Amino acid sequence: MHDDGRYDDSRVTGPGERSSAAGPVSRETTFEGWPPNGEPHDPSTRPPDCDPVVRRDGPPAGAVRPTSSVPANVPPVRDPHDPSDGPANAPASRPAPVRGNAAVPARYEPQPPVVVVPQQPTPDSAPDVAPAAPPSDTPPDAGYGAEPPASTYVSRETPTREEDDPPLAMEAMRAVQILNPSGEVTMPRPERTRVMCVANQKGGVGKTTTTVNLAVALALHGNRVLVVDLDPQGNASTGLNVPHHTGVPDVYDCLIDSVPLEEVAQAVEGIPNLWCVPATIDLAGAEIELVSVVARESRLARAIAAYPGHFDYVFIDCPPSLGLLTVNALVAAQEVLIPIQCEYYALEGLNQLIQNINLVRQHLNPKLEVSTILLTMYDRRTRLADAVEQDVRNHFGDKVLQAVIPRNVRVSEAPSYGQSVMTYDPGSRGATSYFEAAQEIAERGVKEPVSRNA
Repeated sequence: MHDDGRYDDSRVTGPGERSSAAGPVSRETTFEGWPPNGEPHDPSTRPPDCDPVVRRDGPPAGAVRPTSSVPANVPPVRDPHDPSDGPANAPASRPAPVRGNAAVPARYEPQPPVVVVPQQPTPDSAPDVAPAAPPSDTPPDAGYGAEPPASTYVSRETPTREEDDPPLAMEAMRAVQILNPSGEVTMPRPERTRVMCVANQKGGVGKTTTTVNLAVALALHGNRVLVVDLDPQGNASTGLNVPHHTGVPDVYDCLIDSVPLEEVAQAVEGIPNLWCVPATIDLAGAEIELVSVVARESRLARAIAAYPGHFDYVFIDCPPSLGLLTVNALVAAQEVLIPIQCEYYALEGLNQLIQNINLVRQHLNPKLEVSTILLTMYDRRTRLADAVEQDVRNHFGDKVLQAVIPRNVRVSEAPSYGQSVMTYDPGSRGATSYFEAAQEIAERGVKEPVSRNA
C-alpha cells in the first residue's frame, strides 16, 4: 500500500465521520484521544511486527494505574501503528492537548504489566508483512495425504505429464503412434499365415469396418496383410479405395473361373504391405453358379493356398448371410473373428452362427475355431451395452478382446473419403480402439501360433 503520512481513523474523527471533513490528520500532529500522563498502552492491540519506541501516552482520568515491574530507567515503548500513541519525533516535554471527549474507556482497562521485547525497526513506508514462518522439515501439503519424494518436494499444483499436455498434443501423439511414419515393425509378426474370417449373419454389426481398420492397423506396423472382399456390396473395397466397378477383375473370377488370386489382388494406395481382392456386383450371382460346381465349398481355400507370396494375415470379409459365400470363407479360414454389436438382436443371432461354425468344423474344416470376439458400437451411457458385454464375456471368456469399439462418428465418416479411420482421423477414439484391438490380436497370435492353411 502507499503511505503518504496521512490516515483516517474512526477513533480520531468519531464514528460515522470522515477525516476529510476536518482535514487529514498527519502523524506529526497531535489529535484528540491521546491519553495524558504517558502511561504504557495496552500491548495486546499491538501488531506483531511493530517497532518499540518511547511511549508518551497514559490512561485517562479515573483509570487505575497498574504497578509495573519495569525499572524506572527503562523508557516506555509506543506502537507506531496505533493512532492513540504520540508521534515518534515529538518532544518529550510537549503536552498532549485535549480536544473534545478524549476518554476512551473501552480501550483503557487495567492490564497486567507486560515487558515488550524490542524488535528490528522497519521504515514507516514499508507495508505490514506477516512474520515469516520458521523453516520446517515437514512439507506444507503433508497433511493432505500427498507423500513427497525423499529428495525433493513437488507441490500438488505441479501438473503431471498427462495433465500438462493439452488435448491437441495428446491427440497428435496418438496419431503418430498409430500411423507409425518410421515404418518399423512395432506389432509382432506371426510365425505362419493367420487366415481370419470376419463373420456374422446379422447385418450392420461392423464386419466390414472391423476388417478394414484391423487390416490397415496391422499393415501400418510392419505386417503383410491381404483383404478378401467376399461381400457383393463391395464395402471393404470402398473403404480401402480400391476400384470395384463392373469389369474390374474380382474375387468372382477366382471362384467361378479359377483365375489366380495374384492377378486379382490390388495394392492399396498409401498403405504399404496391404493388398485387397475387390468384389463387384457380379459376386451376387456366384452362389447360384456355385451350386453345380464340384467342391464348391473349398474354392476360396484353394485360391488362397495357391498364392505365391507370403502374408502374415488374410482377412475375409463375409456377407451378412449363411450361404455358400460364407461357407467358402469358413472353409478357407483357420480362425473366426465375430464382431458383436452391443444390442440384443446381435446377441440373439449368435447361436445360429456358432451352430454353422460347428457344422463346418465337423464336416469340412476341422482346424476352424472361434478365436476372437470383438464388441462394437459400445455406448457407455446405456445399461444394455453393459449387460451385453457381461453376457458375452461370461460365455466366451478370454476369447473376447479387452479392447471395445465405441460409437464414434469418425469411424462412419471415413468410408465416404475412401479411407479407414486409421488414416482419416488417427487421433480419434475409434482409431485408438481399433489400434488396441489389432495390437491385442497380434500379441495373441505370437503366444498361440497357428499353422498355415494348406
